[in-house]
Amino acid sequence: MSDPGALNSEEGVLVNVAPLFAKKSETEPKVGMKFKSENEVFEFYKKYAYHVGFPVRKRTSQKNNEGVVTYVAFTCSREGRKSSNTSTKLKPQPTSQTGCKARLSACSDTAGVWSITGVHLEHNHQTSPSKSRVFRCYRQLDVHVKRQLEVNDIAGIHLHKSYNSVVVEAGGYEKMTFIEKDCRNYIDKVRKLRLGEGDAAAIQAYFSKMQSFSPGFFFSFDLDDEGRLKNVFWADNRCRQAYKEFGDVVTFDTTYLTNKYDMPFAPFVGVNHHGHSTLLGCGLLSNEDTETFVWLFRIWLECMEFEAPQGIITDQDRAIQNAIEVVFPKSKHRWCLWHILKKLPEKFGYHCQKASILSSVHKLVYESQSADEFEHGWFSMLDMYELKNNDWLIGLFRERSRWVPCFLKTSFWAGMSTTQRSEGMNAFFDGWSLVLLDLIWRGNFKVLLQL
Repeated sequence: MSDPGALNSEEGVLVNVAPLFAKKSETEPKVGMKFKSENEVFEFYKKYAYHVGFPVRKRTSQKNNEGVVTYVAFTCSREGRKSSNTSTKLKPQPTSQTGCKARLSACSDTAGVWSITGVHLEHNHQTSPSKSRVFRCYRQLDVHVKRQLEVNDIAGIHLHKSYNSVVVEAGGYEKMTFIEKDCRNYIDKVRKLRLGEGDAAAIQAYFSKMQSFSPGFFFSFDLDDEGRLKNVFWADNRCRQAYKEFGDVVTFDTTYLTNKYDMPFAPFVGVNHHGHSTLLGCGLLSNEDTETFVWLFRIWLECMEFEAPQGIITDQDRAIQNAIEVVFPKSKHRWCLWHILKKLPEKFGYHCQKASILSSVHKLVYESQSADEFEHGWFSMLDMYELKNNDWLIGLFRERSRWVPCFLKTSFWAGMSTTQRSEGMNAFFDGWSLVLLDLIWRGNFKVLLQL
């Protein structure tokens, strides 16, 4: 029986792939074995490693002058030693790396045939074939399981129950090729914008249609590696023109429609000369991390001809704050006062003097005329109610210049101190905007193209 995926070195012809893990001797790497591609080398080594019981990874590669990979090395995942970030040896960082020397190297010739050039099979740690299935490099979700998880998630079935159902169907945990964490990661990836292959093209066709009607219509897509739509931004010409007149201060919030559509809808909102809310662009997001907000803010800034607002009001979300520091470093960033005060009953519901604390904070916030007056009153309040060690209050005081009115009164805020204009956009959006969101959420892209 021949080695899996190998070329017969004497005859120079391809042979059939052998049954998986028939015998160790038949899957053991040897110098001189030949393969059709780098990927076949890696898959062969993975099969051997699975049989022996250790995880593998690609360690290094080299390219020729044309940029084509001609050399690779694969190692046991426990190769190397992770340096500790701690200053004491009494609490070393936990690591699975043991400096294992097991590895396989291969290179290709001018005809593109790959040959194993070096093999080291000994490990300095125990291997365990029974645990191979739980090593990350071998875990995978098949199409059937992915579809079942998605359907159950849409139906509102808890992921733990979905996973247990798959375990029963497979015949037990020992027959599973993945763990519950893999299922959770997959659902987190596809949960927000449930758009599969081809859906992004359908929405792009719709937005292109809108653009043909209105040349000032702007849109942008953010796709993942599999071509799935991660994030969307769009703004019509009215939004772009309104920003030129009323873009000094912008509020940004992601809570609008989140509960109804199970995805963050992120409108940029300003206030016009009549004191009315005006939309300045909006996005649909698949995630609420720093990377996503940086993408959204940069696209919005590009749409608005790279004119950053003087001020921007958001909630206390750390990811949003990080993104603002990256994209709008010169803009004044203010926290939504309403969001902060709304948390007071939750934070001090346990305290016997809850009502007095809430009253004191409101009085300090709204009646303090200077920074010194606020700070003096704040420390007096902490002493009176014995709250000096309250972490939440410590954090608020440290960032007082972002939310206390007396620290912000020297800047122009267009009469706004909260993001409630963003949250109150329900009456502002016309029927067509809601139709668009509903169709995107339900995946009715054929209907979109007919609008």
